[in-house]
Formats: sequence, structure tokens, C-alpha cells
Amino acid sequence: MDAPVFLITGASTGIGAATARAAAAAGHRVVLAARSADRIDALAQEVGGAEVALAVPTDVTDFAAQERLVATTLERFGRLDVVFANAGFGAKRGFLAESPEHWRDMVLTNVLGAAYTIRATIPALRESHGHLILTSSVAGRRALPGSLYSATKHAVTAMGEGLRQEADGAFRVTTIEPGMVDTPFFDNPPKIEALRPEDIARTVLWVIDQPPHVDVNEILIRPTAQSG
Repeated sequence: MDAPVFLITGASTGIGAATARAAAAAGHRVVLAARSADRIDALAQEVGGAEVALAVPTDVTDFAAQERLVATTLERFGRLDVVFANAGFGAKRGFLAESPEHWRDMVLTNVLGAAYTIRATIPALRESHGHLILTSSVAGRRALPGSLYSATKHAVTAMGEGLRQEADGAFRVTTIEPGMVDTPFFDNPPKIEALRPEDIARTVLWVIDQPPHVDVNEILIRPTAQSG
């Protein structure tokens, strides 16, 4: 097979899992990375099994693990065309609301984890003239009251623009900034009709389907009912 290869971190649930399903349905081979081996193994079987999917348990805060992820991908499929740096999680608002340990894990995952994914995949993306996509947030466009999570997503948005300038056309870079999405990210269901993970997946597939000379740099996507 010479189908393009699409690597997704944070692939076990929500946006990552929905994007894996959409990418496989569109003809991509998919590499699924997350801490939960059981979930990504099940998803790999769901989207087509060993011929089209590879599940690699990965802690994105461990750079050696990310290097192994890329090496395993290249050994198995021989190429890497699209990378979706999607791993991340949130925290309650309020600078007294979460434990320092929770903050540390969130910052390491959302910021350093994304940076590690960039660093580990750049050589393969240069080779394939590929596409790197990062999950930021509407919270990465405007500060939210008492939100350290918002600060991490501002960092991701800045990281995406910095990478785009460094890439200088060698590969494409896109930052996706969703508003409220109905995923396990939230402890309680949204009070409005939120976006669905499949809405973001469809957006990601649209972005990578643009002609090679078109680089969609940022997409801010909110539910119609979300005012802020």
C-alpha cells in the first residue's frame, strides 16, 4: 500500500478518535498514539485492523517515547504524511481550584507534549512535504478567567505560528481552535448544542485535502450557540 500515513496523538477518545475514523474512511493509514493501550488497540481493529492501523501506546511528555512512535511508524508504513498533535486535557478555572500536580501534568502534556511531537516528526514531514496540525482552542485566542488551561493553548497557538515560519514551505502547518466540543474533556454535558468530535474531524480532513500550494494556517470553529 502507498496510502498516506496519518499519525494522531490523543487518539483514544473524542476528537482524536473521531479523526482516526474519518482519516481511515478517507483512505489514510492511521497511527494511533495515546496512553490507553486498550482503547487504541480497539480503535485500530475498528478502523480496519493491522493493514491500515497501528496502535502505539505513548506518553507524549516522554520525548524518547515520541521518537519510538515515529520510528515504529516509519518501520511499519515507510512514510509519515500527516501529524495531528492533539493530546491534551484541561483544568478547572481558578488559580486555587486544582492541585499543583494537576497543573504540572497539564502544562507538560499540552505544551511540552505538543513541542515534543513537533520535534520528533519534523524530519519525516520534511521528507514527505507533509502537514502538521495542532489542537489549540478558542481559549488559545482569548484569556479565560482564572484559566491556566487557556495559557497552555495560547502557547500552542504561538507554537503553530512559530513552526509555520520555521518550516518555510517545507511542510504545511495548521492550528485548529475549537470552541465547546461535547467530549469526555468536560465533567458535565454542555448546556448548549456543542460541536461534536466528528465536526472537528471533518474540518481536519478538509484542511489536509487542500491543494499543495494552499496552507490553511488557523481555523477557529465554534458552535453556533456559543457567543464567547
